[in-house]
Amino acid sequence: MDFREMVDQWKKIFMLATKPERDEFVTTLKLSLLGLAIVGAIAFIIRIVFYAFLFPQVAG
Repeated sequence: MDFREMVDQWKKIFMLATKPERDEFVTTLKLSLLGLAIVGAIAFIIRIVFYAFLFPQVAG
């Protein structure tokens, strides 16, 4: 695939794309924030476990 074909495919995508409705946008935003919160919570739990069991003297 050369550059010209890639640009033509991008044009097709942009021509077919439409602006989402407000409720669709809000739903997507909520799901994205929920996913971000879940990943953050998992990282926080891993950090707590790491410090509590591997380096208990650093945790205080």
